[in-house]
Amino acid sequence: MATDLPEKDAETVARFMADSDIMGKDSHGIFRLPGYIQRLINGGINKTPNIQVLKNRSATALVDGDNGMGHLVVNFCAELAIEKAKKSGISWVGVNHSNHAGAAGAYALLPLEQDMIGIYVAVGSANHLPPWGGIEPLLSTNPIAVAIPGMHEEPILLDMATTVSSYGKIKVHAQRNIPMPEGWMVDKNGEPLTDASQADLGFLLPIGGPKGYGLALIFGILAGTLNGAAFGRDVIDMNEDRNSVSNTGQFILALDISAFMDTNEFKREIDEVIQTMRNSKTLKGAEGVRLPGDGSHAAMKDRKENGIPLPTPLIVNLEKLANTLSVTQLK
Repeated sequence: MATDLPEKDAETVARFMADSDIMGKDSHGIFRLPGYIQRLINGGINKTPNIQVLKNRSATALVDGDNGMGHLVVNFCAELAIEKAKKSGISWVGVNHSNHAGAAGAYALLPLEQDMIGIYVAVGSANHLPPWGGIEPLLSTNPIAVAIPGMHEEPILLDMATTVSSYGKIKVHAQRNIPMPEGWMVDKNGEPLTDASQADLGFLLPIGGPKGYGLALIFGILAGTLNGAAFGRDVIDMNEDRNSVSNTGQFILALDISAFMDTNEFKREIDEVIQTMRNSKTLKGAEGVRLPGDGSHAAMKDRKENGIPLPTPLIVNLEKLANTLSVTQLK
């Protein structure tokens, strides 16, 4: 609000940032606030966007985010996708002129409130991945999140980048002076890079080698090119450029379970799937079988009970930001 973002919009952004942190996605929550604030101050983000539908059909829509905060834009798209899916059974809403929106899983979970499956894909906000065999970073982390509800079990929640690590996680390692594991990044000679403070000198590695590169490429086309959003060399690095319009592209898909089968029956079957996976035989030494979302659900339980831990370097940055904006700090 200190940057003149309307109070209602500021509350929405804050909620999704907190959701990212509560889910354990420390690189996508309050950690991002200084960067967001700088773009708001510099005019890189529109404080009062006119988010509107450009193309509209029964099950699809293309939205212009008018360079608004990504959290607001994607939330608008999710609400529209859910309403369309109620009528059509399935919907796909794409967007251009959006911005970084935090953790992908926070948006894939929204359709679950209406007994739907949620899928969210985004073009990352900076290129750090070369095409397979290349050395020019033309692709980003291009994440996907899929949320599937159960009856009594926690939802299956796949939330992943198409690179081994998100770049935000690497920035967190750099801020906390923690070395990266081998396999996250390589330098320009293809040698392992483990010093997170030197990340700008290297490249992210895709999951599964060329398969991860293929996914990053396809997701970039579907969330970027198809929407008239930035892709490839047109992607603006939000970490380095605080002024330019990023034209970030995303899409969200909502699938009404009742269009295919009884919702409760589906949820019971998902519970059985989860229990089958969890109770299956394990490798020697393994603590147990994990499912997508286990880490997030554990973090949600812990952080809702005990609060969100903030490392000292982040607290220092937030205090500096608060002083710069003349915001009273709550102790």
